[in-house]
Amino acid sequence: MKRVTVSTARAPAALGPYSQAVVAGDQFVYTAGQIPMDPQTGQIVGEEIVAQTRQALENLRSVLEAAGSGLGAVLKTTVFLKDMNDFAAMNDVYKDFFPEAPPARSAVEVARLPKDVRIEIEAVGLVVGQP
Repeated sequence: MKRVTVSTARAPAALGPYSQAVVAGDQFVYTAGQIPMDPQTGQIVGEEIVAQTRQALENLRSVLEAAGSGLGAVLKTTVFLKDMNDFAAMNDVYKDFFPEAPPARSAVEVARLPKDVRIEIEAVGLVVGQP
């Protein structure tokens, strides 16, 4: 099976020994978790969940597009929240990025996330073009 790693400057560089995404068999893209880091400055965007969710989803969009996919081709997301009390506010932003036929999703509260952010989002999607 063909396996291609994905890298784009339009999203934050990996913080460790992993790829931003992997395309498997020209069909599926598996993204690494995206945090609310500005890819240009390397700084975390905002302190509250709304701004952080928006940036994490923008980063996710960039990685998906670099892989020949997009938000409309996402099958499943996993949302990691530092505080489940942020769930409703996260949903308000999330629905703007997935307005119709949203993907399946899991949301879990975790003790800690990289760079002490409030949210991290990963996705599995279909490849619709060339990475």
